[in-house]
Amino acid sequence: MSLDLIEIWAHMNGLARAIAGFLMLMMVASVAVVVERSIAFLKVQSATRAFVDAAAQPLKDWKLNRLLEVSKKYGASPLAKLFEGMTSRYLEGLSRGGSLTPVEMARGESARRLEQAGADLRRGFSVLASVGSVAPFVGLLGTVIGIMGAFGNIGASGSAGLGTVMTSISEALVETAFGLLVAIPAVLFFNYLTGRVGAMELALQSSVSELLDEMENNYGHDSKHRRAEEAA
Repeated sequence: MSLDLIEIWAHMNGLARAIAGFLMLMMVASVAVVVERSIAFLKVQSATRAFVDAAAQPLKDWKLNRLLEVSKKYGASPLAKLFEGMTSRYLEGLSRGGSLTPVEMARGESARRLEQAGADLRRGFSVLASVGSVAPFVGLLGTVIGIMGAFGNIGASGSAGLGTVMTSISEALVETAFGLLVAIPAVLFFNYLTGRVGAMELALQSSVSELLDEMENNYGHDSKHRRAEEAA
């Protein structure tokens, strides 16, 4: 008997088929995460490029109210969300005062927003990690069950020829191979996407540091300007 997949499926017992179906679901889930994250990253990159172009002039002129408007317009960009939160907190600190300076308030907001941005970018990664780590064991379980069923059938029929035994074991090992086939791409894509997210987070941190530096440099002037407006 040749190792035809349809014929192998026909010889599987119910539990082995259920395990194979579960592996199929794991494969579909991992593919869905990879496709969704790839599309999401393309949208993030496109929105971020547009935001950087639109925010260049307000930053150069240090028009924070205008920068805030631009940031709200590009909500699909993690960088825009960061700048929106930091600028809002900075302006709030200028108008309200308190024990923390506006720059310190913006720095605290940036830390919170960076954590949220990282969590958003890694959405679905737990699925890939779970599939990569669990799928080989699920496939091995299917193989063990298949071998048990094969030996049970051989014992019941009284036929224990070498060819029959080896064919039954080969069919059972298909489950392990399927588990590895599901797990290996999941691990590779998890590592690849994690690397992309790491690069994005590094770029976000660099941009945040630059904005904080500009806030430090302009804080004295902004405070004087705010006090002048209040006096008027």
